[in-house]
Amino acid sequence: MLSSATEILRQTFGYQQFRQSQADIITHVAQGGDAMVLMPTGGGKSLCYQIPAMLRPGVGIVVSPLIALMKDQVDALLQAGVNAAYLNSSLSQNDAYFVEKQLLEGALDLLYVAPERLLTPRFMQLLERSRVGLFAIDEAHCVSQWGHDFRPEYIGLSVLAESFPEVPRIALTATADEVTRREIIQKLKLESAAKFVSSFDRPNIHYTVVNKQNARQQFMQFYTSQHQNDAGIVYCLSRKSVDSTAVALRKKGIHALAYHAGLSAEERQINQERFLKEEGVVMVATIAFGMGIDKPDVRFVAHLDLPKSLEGYYQETGRAGRDGLPANAFMTYGLGDVVSMRRMLAQSNANDLHKRAEQQKLEALLGYCESPRCRRQVLLEYFGESLTEPCGNCDTCVTPVETWQGTVAAQKALSTIYRTEQRFGAGHIIDVLLGKETERVRSLGHERLSTFGVGKEHDERQWRSVLRQLVAAGYVSTDGTYGSLLLTPRSARVLKGQEDVQFRYDPEPQKRPSLRDVRKNEQHTPEEQSLFDALRTLRLELAQAQNVPPYVIFHDKTLWQLAEDKPRTLTAMSAISGVGKSKLERYGEVFLELILEHLPDEDDTTSSAVTDGSLNFADTDEKDTYEQTLELILAGETFEGVARLRCLKVRTVEAHVAELVARGHLTVQEATGLSDDDINHIKDAWRSLPEDEQPYLKPLFEKLNQKYSYAALKCVRTELEY
Repeated sequence: MLSSATEILRQTFGYQQFRQSQADIITHVAQGGDAMVLMPTGGGKSLCYQIPAMLRPGVGIVVSPLIALMKDQVDALLQAGVNAAYLNSSLSQNDAYFVEKQLLEGALDLLYVAPERLLTPRFMQLLERSRVGLFAIDEAHCVSQWGHDFRPEYIGLSVLAESFPEVPRIALTATADEVTRREIIQKLKLESAAKFVSSFDRPNIHYTVVNKQNARQQFMQFYTSQHQNDAGIVYCLSRKSVDSTAVALRKKGIHALAYHAGLSAEERQINQERFLKEEGVVMVATIAFGMGIDKPDVRFVAHLDLPKSLEGYYQETGRAGRDGLPANAFMTYGLGDVVSMRRMLAQSNANDLHKRAEQQKLEALLGYCESPRCRRQVLLEYFGESLTEPCGNCDTCVTPVETWQGTVAAQKALSTIYRTEQRFGAGHIIDVLLGKETERVRSLGHERLSTFGVGKEHDERQWRSVLRQLVAAGYVSTDGTYGSLLLTPRSARVLKGQEDVQFRYDPEPQKRPSLRDVRKNEQHTPEEQSLFDALRTLRLELAQAQNVPPYVIFHDKTLWQLAEDKPRTLTAMSAISGVGKSKLERYGEVFLELILEHLPDEDDTTSSAVTDGSLNFADTDEKDTYEQTLELILAGETFEGVARLRCLKVRTVEAHVAELVARGHLTVQEATGLSDDDINHIKDAWRSLPEDEQPYLKPLFEKLNQKYSYAALKCVRTELEY
């Protein structure tokens, strides 16, 4: 079973090996077992049901909550040569009838449906007349009433266990704390299912939380310094804020669109399509946007307002960097956010039990924002996972946070709140602490309070930080209506000197190099950057001609590997991650032609020879160039010697030799002169690299302390890939 799954992985999807627990999940489900899968966004959840559906007799029914997600998934599957379709309200009656006919005839590997349609009597009857291989329930956290994307129709999916007891079911989600996990298992009747919980860590995402001063200006500084012309998502709390922010960004020359529930369905659809199909679009949205968005090249997610919970924050930030390349999660956060969130909670119509659960979620989120510890450690701990060492890829790791003894400052602030009768917000409290005789202070007689002017050792910014941290830590609450600050039971212990308070300094924002510069400096030469840009343009042209998003043709990660490896033949191109059989047949020659245009004076190999994937050299110029290189290498010449004798560039000779290794005409020992011990050492080092680094040679070069040449490493890696 696993060998068949691996063959599909390589031939259809173009990946050489499974990631994390994918192989175990696929084997279990393909053999008829139920499964509950928690896997981070970008971790490869889709393959966990797509491949079993292709292995098992019958069709895989995928329950998906959004039309956009269905269309994205089906577009990508069709590009890969998989028989897939969807049934939703976007189809005409004739198109829907045709899909139903395919279902009944057994012509589909996968069919995507919304839960509402699946639960209709008509569709259930269609399923009873069809051969169903499995049920996949995607975004399974939607079943939880405590979750951040609750969809009541998901609860009805328990009927699948009752109506189709012999058909395996797999529920998948990227975000679920322990309470939500239990609810998923209970509501979907998966008590006996195997549980697969992958790491929640997204190591390619850099997390940053900054003290909110002017959120839009702070975002513009972040965007212009790191993400110009990149695709990204900006989340705001209200529709009004979304609209005004989108307008402000467009005035700055940013290709920004708006998305919220107040727009017409047609306008939301148009904007979403543009975000998916055009390059460099920034979507400004409420949290109504994003669930099911399968765009892999989102380079940043920015929150200009506080999200509702850590689960929501994790899922929303997880929409960045799904391709495994570097990405940013940026958030501005201030006292006003805390007051707004607590006001919304207080005014909610939810019952007390639900309000207490939401309050706990808010406190966990505030703890994350205020913690001086590594962001990733705090985030993972919330989901029950530990990270032993700080990540080195968040703001608190890059610029460690200092703390200070704030008990006296806390006492002054709490005392002022008490003496002003707990009727005022942060602005007035700070005026009293700083001794500002404003008209309001004088009209209330607050200049006569004993705490008037006692806080002049700190400026307004520092006092705002103190009050924000007191609220976040639960020493101060708000009234839920006017934002007035209130004392809590914990306040008394501080006022009596029975409890010390530590505050964190709000660090000044540090300018970081752009992710484009990071990628360029770490892995790519100017020539590779130029070729990547050309490949990206070609991809966009092909996508526009087919009216599909560019990433369903090739991900950026695949384009980068093409730019680095510069394959000269279809055989070599087939080893690139993400290039399956169907895509190779569709796009191989046109991409190889473009690659050749960026290799001037390399050699005289003709286009027809280069695109010949066979192992025979007969009747092509390829015979001369490869056989001459082969003869010289076997005669003991070095790569440099071959290049000198044949008047070629060394890089061209290296490419020849790697191709000769791939075709079996040279062993790695013959190509490199390395011993078996050296070759095994390189192979072990390659296997120990994180999967997202394996397509690149530089991480392997650095891991081996620069002991071996790039050419030797490429030959060894080539043997591993074939």
